Amino acid sequence: QVQLVESGGGSVQAGGSLTLSCAASGFTSGRYCMGWFRQAPGKEREGVARVDRDGRTTYAESVKGRFTISKDNAKNLLTLEMNSLKPEDAAMYYCAAVFDWGGSYCFRQNRDFPYWGQGTQVTVSS
Repeated sequence: QVQLVESGGGSVQAGGSLTLSCAASGFTSGRYCMGWFRQAPGKEREGVARVDRDGRTTYAESVKGRFTISKDNAKNLLTLEMNSLKPEDAAMYYCAAVFDWGGSYCFRQNRDFPYWGQGTQVTVSS
């Protein structure tokens, strides 16, 4: 069973940086698409970034150029490096995964992610 555990959330001042981590297990066989999502109070869940089994990435326009998603398959670790943080980046951040069948499978807008972590809170103060 795939298990995901996020860490690294906290409070940071606007303009600062924070790196989130997602420790994954159950990835010894098969290849997965993984992503970061966030949800702020009163808002819908938003896809932040994704990385597929080939290492290709995509980002929400709101974070492009500021956030970097990466994964270390040897360590089963997904990270989200967040720079130049803005108050609007404050949210609960979730790590998610789905088996990746290749091609553009990972990047379908309505792709279902069956595996989720519990989330880690990010607060950005002005």
